[in-house]
Amino acid sequence: MAEKITLGHGSGGRLMHTLVTDVFLKHFGTEGPLTDSAVRCQEGVIFATTTDSYVVDPLFFPGGNIGKLAVCGTVNDIAVSGAVPQFLSAAFIIEEGLPFEVLEAVAGTMAEEARLAGVKIIAGDTKVVEKGKCDKIFITTSGTGWLKPGLEYISTGEKIKPDDKIIINGAVGDHALAVLCARNNFSFKAPVISDCASLNHLIRKIISGGIIPKFMRDITRGGLAAVLNELAEMTGSSINIDEEHVPVNEPVRGMCELLGFDPLYLANEGKFIAVVDPSDVSKVMEIMRNDELGKQSAVIGEITSGNKNIVTLITPAGGRRIIHMPSGIQLPRIC
Repeated sequence: MAEKITLGHGSGGRLMHTLVTDVFLKHFGTEGPLTDSAVRCQEGVIFATTTDSYVVDPLFFPGGNIGKLAVCGTVNDIAVSGAVPQFLSAAFIIEEGLPFEVLEAVAGTMAEEARLAGVKIIAGDTKVVEKGKCDKIFITTSGTGWLKPGLEYISTGEKIKPDDKIIINGAVGDHALAVLCARNNFSFKAPVISDCASLNHLIRKIISGGIIPKFMRDITRGGLAAVLNELAEMTGSSINIDEEHVPVNEPVRGMCELLGFDPLYLANEGKFIAVVDPSDVSKVMEIMRNDELGKQSAVIGEITSGNKNIVTLITPAGGRRIIHMPSGIQLPRIC
């Protein structure tokens, strides 16, 4: 392990996994595989709980701000476990000198997003530190939701088998590049807007429609590449992804070509993958495409019985390349 923490340790890729395993799991321990929410049963009640911190720079970007991120990110972590998000808590570390109008705007956005998601912010904490001791404002949110019996396995992917299909609810890379443009004052003819959104209502439509996904995970730091590699390692599966079927909006594709980024590794804040039985694909796609947050949904690949723990991208020309777990960081502080 490295002697000092680097930005890469917060990237959502290989370095962060090493940090979590070699430090936090060593001291805190864990039950079962690492998932976005911990699912537990206490006195007959099944619940999911999660916590996340937000340090985005800049605080405001096209499509949202740090407050919207703080609500959507935690709501989504609970929702992809199969749970119904109910309650959030929020902790603020505020830099001395922050204008009150900025704090008002952030808090107002959080309240509105919580209302839209159907959750309540019921507890919190505030600390103020000297100027220069943090960058304007950092937010930590925790959340809790309830699961119906029979959905506990979604986070672990333990029921996944070969030929299961992988579906994504829309285009990748928008959030990371929206933040990058805001940070560097880039101006393009076709602006990139963050996809930041709460996904719990869309996910609830799928489950209420009689479909129980075998796995779900929202796609944030490390992008689609990180999530697919985590899934392969967690389940011992191999995965084939069809590059032509992965949705990428044209402004993002153009910026990636210009700046040298791979959209598969870029962060998102309103996207998730669902692994479903082949017999459920058409129904899931119908539900998704009838929702505003799923209009670009696509079947992007499948679980295979080949080499274990390997994610393979099939190119339009029929070539194949391995999609590795991210080892560094393309863009720091995007969530």
